[in-house]
Amino acid sequence: MLGEILEIRNNFIKIKNNTDVNNNIVNYYVKVQDKENTFVGEIITFTKELIEIKLIGEIKDNKFIHGISNKPAFTSQVSLLSTEEIKILFGINNYKPEQKLYLGKSAVYKDYPIYLDINNLFASHLVILGNTGSGKSCGTARLLQNLFYKKDADPVNSTFFIIDAYGEYENAFKMINYFNKDLQFKSYKTKINSDNILQIPLWLLSLDDICLLLEVKSKSQIPIVEKALKLVNVFKREEEQVIKYKNSIIASALLDIFINGKTPAQIRDQIFSVLSRYNTKALNLDTPVYVPGYTRPLRQCLLIDASGKIREMELVVKFLQSFLLDEMHLDLPDGTFVYSLNDLLYAFDFALINEGLLNNGEVFNNANDLRVRLKSLADSELSKFFTFTKHFTKKEFFNNLTQQNGKKVQVINLNLSELDDRFAKIVAKIYSKFLFDYVKYEVQRVELPIHIILEEAHRYVQNDADLEILGYNIFERIAKEGRKYGVLLNLISQRPSELSQTVLSQCSNFLVFKITHPADLEYIQAMIPFIDEEITYKIKNLPTGHCLVFGSALMLPTIVKVDLASPTPSSSSCDVANIWFKKN
Repeated sequence: MLGEILEIRNNFIKIKNNTDVNNNIVNYYVKVQDKENTFVGEIITFTKELIEIKLIGEIKDNKFIHGISNKPAFTSQVSLLSTEEIKILFGINNYKPEQKLYLGKSAVYKDYPIYLDINNLFASHLVILGNTGSGKSCGTARLLQNLFYKKDADPVNSTFFIIDAYGEYENAFKMINYFNKDLQFKSYKTKINSDNILQIPLWLLSLDDICLLLEVKSKSQIPIVEKALKLVNVFKREEEQVIKYKNSIIASALLDIFINGKTPAQIRDQIFSVLSRYNTKALNLDTPVYVPGYTRPLRQCLLIDASGKIREMELVVKFLQSFLLDEMHLDLPDGTFVYSLNDLLYAFDFALINEGLLNNGEVFNNANDLRVRLKSLADSELSKFFTFTKHFTKKEFFNNLTQQNGKKVQVINLNLSELDDRFAKIVAKIYSKFLFDYVKYEVQRVELPIHIILEEAHRYVQNDADLEILGYNIFERIAKEGRKYGVLLNLISQRPSELSQTVLSQCSNFLVFKITHPADLEYIQAMIPFIDEEITYKIKNLPTGHCLVFGSALMLPTIVKVDLASPTPSSSSCDVANIWFKKN
């Protein structure tokens, strides 16, 4: 017995210290037993006279339940937990080998192993936070290594996509096949001319994806992107009905030129300009125009006579009207054919003409901003990410990502280290959306769990303008809907205050390494359950490699010393002294 209860205040109790314990037992767990309840508490302060305990939960039916529904009686007996009761506290009594994952050792109970419930850990969104150098990257690698190196079960059907901001994780996982022949690692690079370069098949992207790619800034820009995509669906195909659509679209644009109030010379020049780039076998500058008794090429019908008028204007208008269709059903590309950035640019330019944007300066400027971005992308080295020689479906693309040498790949690393922050964010969103949509629409529900690990998540998972422009943010959508489809986010960040509040609020498990920034600590305390001033103090003073773990996978907030990853990720600090004083 530790002593009699002197005071009960909120979730804290004070007891008279009746022990002869000389060791520091701060942070040890105790049970407070009355006739009906078994409460669990943590020792907060320990002096020769007084022991202060924070109540954190109850043991009911041999299970630990976080939180308390009432208060213990003053006559309750207070004692340290036994070894068996500690097992109940950490839940390992109920785990089968394939259901538990070793994380590390308790920082309080020396060498006591801490296990997490695999199902609760990986069936919910996970957050790993910590200052740079606190051990979060190494801890993340160790957590997954413990999963892949399990001797009692092989996670062959697991699928982890790592959005690797700095290329840190290849070193940590490239050898998993050496340790376990059933497991595979695959890495995609963003360094141009790499062997396994990152792939972005344009024809598999949706309207929203293209809007992200072109960095649409307002809702008013979306219709022109949509129009361009629909025109790609026409200009890139050669089916008979599609060609009729193409002729009608070109003819309609030319007819608009006739009525836009320009001079005859300007009309002629604009028509020449359009037909020089946009034409078909049936509609081009050399198409014969039939007049009773003779024919002449369309270009000759546009000649200006001595009076300054287009002599055959009425004839040309009638000729163009013959191509118009009463109804056209223009659809967005459906992924059945390949098109390139230049194909999209070609359609985009026509969309500007076809919509008559040349006559509206403000609208044209908004649309032209997108056109300039697209042109810049098509002319840059980044275009190599979008370059393909053959067509494949969404399923074929996904299978290519997740297979290697005829085997299932468990870890797919997308190394974005060669990209600037702006384009890296776009790639992270597009890939995350592709994975979410693929699992949601192509796979039987929750049959293919996918984990998206976002290193430096604060660079991508932000409170940005996507919600206002597109109507949703893909990371917030995954956070809210992904669990029921089996798409889970694993966020790693050193700046939690920059993360989306919506996403963070949907996370169920937390590994928090040392954090000292006041804004981040305040944000954590406001956004994450179970965090109070006492726990915040612990977070500020954690040693490197130690983390505070809590959530559905481990209901009891616990400080764990995580074993060093082997191999480690490439995230160690620069060895300044060794470099400075190394002799040649």
